[in-house]
Amino acid sequence: MAFADPHFWLSAVLSLVIFLLSLTVHEFAHARVAFALDDDTAARQRRMTLNPLAHIDLVGTILMPILGSAGVPVIGWAKPVPVNPLNFTRKVTMRGGMALVAVAGPLSNIVLALVSAGLLWGVVRSGLVPEQFQLHAVALLARLVFANIGLAMFNLLPIPPLDGSRLMPRSLDSVMEFLQRYTFIVFLVIIFFGGRFIAIPVILLTQLLGAVIGVDILYLYQLSEQITFG
Repeated sequence: MAFADPHFWLSAVLSLVIFLLSLTVHEFAHARVAFALDDDTAARQRRMTLNPLAHIDLVGTILMPILGSAGVPVIGWAKPVPVNPLNFTRKVTMRGGMALVAVAGPLSNIVLALVSAGLLWGVVRSGLVPEQFQLHAVALLARLVFANIGLAMFNLLPIPPLDGSRLMPRSLDSVMEFLQRYTFIVFLVIIFFGGRFIAIPVILLTQLLGAVIGVDILYLYQLSEQITFG
C-alpha cells in the first residue's frame, strides 16, 4: 500500500491507536504490580499511569506500527517501566517478585482482549450502536482482540528482554544470559521466519474466544481493513 494512499494513513492511525492502548495497559500493569510489591520506582517517575504519552518510544511505538501497516515485518515496543527488585517487600523473593511483575504485562493484554471481545459481542448482537458507527467499532474491537492476544503470546516467549524470560527456572539462567547477547539476531529470525509459528496459538485462541461469545472474531479481524475503509 503506497504511503500516498489516504487509506494507508487511516489504517496506520488505527494501528497506532490499538498499539498505544495495548502497550500502555501492558506497561501500567508492570508498574502497578511492582508498586503493590512496595517498589515505587515507576510511580516516582510518573510511569504508573494510563497516559500513553508516558510510555511512548518514538521508534517502537510510532514508527513500527506505521511500517507494519505498510506490510513491513516489524516488532514494536513501548518504553519499559523501571523496576527495582531491591525495593520489593520481603514477603516475596526478588526473583519471585520480578516474575510477578513480568507476568502482569501479558495478563493485562489477555484481560484487554476479553474486554474487547465482550464489547464486540455487544456491538454485533445488541444493536445498540448506531449503524453509522457499527462497522468502525467492529473493526477496532476485532483488531484489539487479535492484537492483545498476539502481544501476550509474543511477550511470553522465553527470550530476554521479553517477559517470558523472567518466568524461566533458575537452572536456565545461563541460557537466558546467552540469548541476551544475541537478542537482536533472535528477533530478526522471529520476524522473518517465526511469525507464522507465533500466529498459530494466536489464531487458535482468537477462534476459541470467538466460539465462546458466538462471534467470528478472526473473520472480522481479517475483514477489518475493508470494514473500516472499504
